[in-house]
Amino acid sequence: MYETPAELDALQELLDASLSRATSHLRSIINAERSLTADQLTQVLTGMCTLALSTVTAHGEPRISGVDGHFLHGKWHFGTARTAAKARHLAARPAASAAHMVGEDLGVFTHGTVEILNPADGEPAADWPELLAYFKDFYGADAFDWERDIVYFRLHPHWMTVFAPDFAKLLAARKA
Repeated sequence: MYETPAELDALQELLDASLSRATSHLRSIINAERSLTADQLTQVLTGMCTLALSTVTAHGEPRISGVDGHFLHGKWHFGTARTAAKARHLAARPAASAAHMVGEDLGVFTHGTVEILNPADGEPAADWPELLAYFKDFYGADAFDWERDIVYFRLHPHWMTVFAPDFAKLLAARKA
C-alpha cells in the first residue's frame, strides 16, 4: 500500500461520487454491500494487476488491449512500448478506460485521462524517479531500456467503481 491518508481520502471521495452518479442499473449491481472502501481496495490491488485498457484511434474507433497495471497512490500506472499503437493513441487522445477483473470476485472500472510520466522529448513527472525505482524493483533493472523502449502512463480517474461481494475472500486469495 503506497497511499497517504490524503490520497486514501481522495480515492474514497472519488468512489463515493462515482457510485452516486451511476445509473440505477449499475447501482442495482454495485452498492455498499458489494463494493470496497478505498482502504480495502488498496489492500487488494497490490503488485501487478492485468488491466483491459481502452483507447481511441484517430478515426474514433475503440481499441482494447492488455497492460500490466500497478495501483499506486490511488491511481493506475501502466507502461507499453513507445512504438505501440496504444502509446500513439494515448499521446494524441489521452482519454482512457481501464478494467481489472478477477472472475466474479472483483471488478474495478475506471475512466479518466492519462499523463505521460516519462516523455521521450520532455521533462518527466516529478515523481518519475520514485516510480522508476518501483518498476525496476518489480521487473528488474535490466528488463528494458527504461529511457528509450518503454513509456509509462498514470490514469487520473474521474470515475471509478468497484464490484467486490466478499472482501475477506479477496484478501485471502491475494495473500495465498
